[in-house]
Amino acid sequence: MKRQIFGADHEAFRETVRTFLAKEVLPHYDQWEKDGIVSRESWRAAGRQGLLGLAVPEEYGGGGNADFRYSAVLAEEFTRAGAAGLAIGLHNDIIGPYLTSLATEEQKRRWLPGFCSGEIITAIAMTEPGAGSDLQGIRTTAEDRGDHWLLNGSKTFISNGILADLVIVVAKTTPEGGAKGLSLLVVERGMAGFERGRNLDKIGQKAQDTAELFFTDVRVPKENLLGEVNGAFVHLMTNLAQERLNIAVAGIAAAEYLLEITTRYVKEREAFGRPLAKLQHIRFEIAEMATECAVTRTFLDRCIVDHSNGELDAVHASMAKWWATELQKRVADRCLQLHGGYGYMSEYRVAKAFTDGRIQTIYGGTTEIMKEIIGRSLLS
Repeated sequence: MKRQIFGADHEAFRETVRTFLAKEVLPHYDQWEKDGIVSRESWRAAGRQGLLGLAVPEEYGGGGNADFRYSAVLAEEFTRAGAAGLAIGLHNDIIGPYLTSLATEEQKRRWLPGFCSGEIITAIAMTEPGAGSDLQGIRTTAEDRGDHWLLNGSKTFISNGILADLVIVVAKTTPEGGAKGLSLLVVERGMAGFERGRNLDKIGQKAQDTAELFFTDVRVPKENLLGEVNGAFVHLMTNLAQERLNIAVAGIAAAEYLLEITTRYVKEREAFGRPLAKLQHIRFEIAEMATECAVTRTFLDRCIVDHSNGELDAVHASMAKWWATELQKRVADRCLQLHGGYGYMSEYRVAKAFTDGRIQTIYGGTTEIMKEIIGRSLLS
């Protein structure tokens, strides 16, 4: 089915993204995978190309366009290219809204120009060793010391953790913490007591630096409070729908691409003297995956349009996230199986997609959490 949500400007942007990937990312990606981190120059190149800060107002160096369809194009093309290491979606669509909606005028002028140019790489630090999807379990504390906050604690699984120049940290600012006692503090590179642990060794997304972060008596200036004191829980809930939709968009794009390359493979690969595509079981497998992708794509495109119009709610974002990412996981497994032994070889895209995509059902809220959100909305 022909997609109907993109106009000429979106497709022109898609060509820009593809050109950027071909020139600035793919020639270097194998090395980044070996290094476990992308180059800072790639972020600056993205800034020069206008790929960073799409929704940031022009006066701060951004694109001034809040149409989420441009973000969807970015997510789709980076997914098809297998370039998860350059976490532009995290930067633009997860962290960007906190800075544009919560920052003071002084904070915007201090941080947003670098955010858009690629000179400032960002991260958000929520997850802790003992608190993943459960924000109520956060133990990192920030004590009010008059002219500054004294920050202590640790975070883990932080994407962009090694490269980040600016980290939004979720911390308890009351002894109780929880829904009414969390705040967002911006920790900047070079602050005394802020240390990075190891670049974590993951099974996939090898080029994406993911780190442990440690905060020991970090003096965070009062002017680095983002949003309201004790207001982080509401701030975080407000932006989660976009984060989850972004992950879902990548999920369906990955499933579609895997189906595409596997369809080509079974047409070319022979077994028992004829192409695999001549076997009924193979045709049924392809038929099932194609149907699931088509149905999911229809729902996701509706969610993209709704979100661009400010109409997507948390429940439908949760539906999109869990369904699209679980579909991605199923399709990756089935496509690897159809590739046989070659599917297990790292040089084949299906193998890389299998390991890179496995995190999709976990980060941004696990599948189980998504179902809980949906179930509560229907049964409470």
